[in-house]
Amino acid sequence: MADATALAKKIRLLVLDVDGVLTDGGLYYGDDGILMKRFSVQDGLGIKLAQAVGLEIGVITGLDQKPVEKRVTELGIKHYYAGRHRKLPLFEKMCEEVGVSPEEAAYMGDDWIDLAVMHRAGLALSVPNAVPEAIEAADWVSSRKGGQGAVREAISFILEARGLKEQALQRWVD
Repeated sequence: MADATALAKKIRLLVLDVDGVLTDGGLYYGDDGILMKRFSVQDGLGIKLAQAVGLEIGVITGLDQKPVEKRVTELGIKHYYAGRHRKLPLFEKMCEEVGVSPEEAAYMGDDWIDLAVMHRAGLALSVPNAVPEAIEAADWVSSRKGGQGAVREAISFILEARGLKEQALQRWVD
């Protein structure tokens, strides 16, 4: 396994899966049949912190759901692909759009659908409640579960490795 901190120093783009990473992976339906999702506010603030110091954020999800689209829009994430199960070509396209090599991109996933991208990304990230194959493919695994601050933890890890964590913090302390 490669040194995750060394890999994180190169990261300029962080691409995220949704279900099981940005959410707890559950599908919640109300009596009216409307789908609801739970997102962590800490993850959202982490995304805003990352954007403020120049780390690009992208999302690729296998499902196309309105609650996810709303959250992605609220967070100002420009690079978003939904309803796509073959994620590797989209990851490579996103890298090209942002102007980074795949080695300068990190990907955080939790299931088989994420493995191809995890193997291609410069830094593969996962959550402790991921399937075993995703954990094995990861260079770094958060201590927090998906939907419970795992993305914020990953962002803090990347920003610290890149020497940007204090700069991000100062935006909120001053």
